[in-house]
Amino acid sequence: MQTASCALWRASGLAASGTTSFAAGVRIQLGGGMMQLNELTVHIFADGADLGGIIEMSRDPLVRGFTTNPTLMRKAGVQDYREFARQVLRAVPDRPVSFEVFADEFAEMQEQALEIALWGRNVSVKIPVMNTRAEFAGSVIKTLSGAGVSVNVTAVMTLDQVDVIVDSLAGEAEAFVSVFAGRIADTGRDPMPIMAEAMKRLERRPRTRLIWASPREVLNIFQAEAVGCDVITVSNDLLQKLKIVGKDLEAYSLETVRMFRDDAVKAGYRIRVA
Repeated sequence: MQTASCALWRASGLAASGTTSFAAGVRIQLGGGMMQLNELTVHIFADGADLGGIIEMSRDPLVRGFTTNPTLMRKAGVQDYREFARQVLRAVPDRPVSFEVFADEFAEMQEQALEIALWGRNVSVKIPVMNTRAEFAGSVIKTLSGAGVSVNVTAVMTLDQVDVIVDSLAGEAEAFVSVFAGRIADTGRDPMPIMAEAMKRLERRPRTRLIWASPREVLNIFQAEAVGCDVITVSNDLLQKLKIVGKDLEAYSLETVRMFRDDAVKAGYRIRVA
């Protein structure tokens, strides 16, 4: 397990210049050698609800699991939850897949979770950390985990929430805690210290894995790696960008200039010069 401070991050490559990419900075941070994507210890879980994208990502050995949520499913036009899940599990029979409950009452939430858990041995059930009345879902987390259901507690954003989740988990089933680092960053807060501390607080539950959720850029994968996160969820769009990790920045600069020039020419822009 690695930990990192904000100062260490600045020193390790956030302000890199020339042809040194942040990925190279992370390689230095992690102690030697040139890290390749297939050397990452953080597991990449593809996050989405587009069935075609899920099938495509299932062929990528870098993708170690899958997650989705009702918002992504609605955007993707999913109409039948169970049928969608069946198709996903047919495409992904051998890696963790998280499906989320959507009930707001805890009794119904628990019933949905027990049903979802029956869909496959590789299924984890996403339980929101609270309901829409800000009531902590601890009783549901305790009952399900104690019954051997793999839970993925989601929408977590504070260390206090991490603490009560750890206190609520029971039994020996694998569990996940999804801390929404991207949303934390959206508020102007640095998620790195929070994620590093969350890792420490999960040490009491060896079979509980920390997920860096809602990443905003490829950089977040390397941040998750350096802080020691077990998993990071990555959208299809971000997964497509992995091919430019470590790209020479001079070459990237030239490509960008050429793109601006080509688009201006194609648009037929003119500036009258007196």
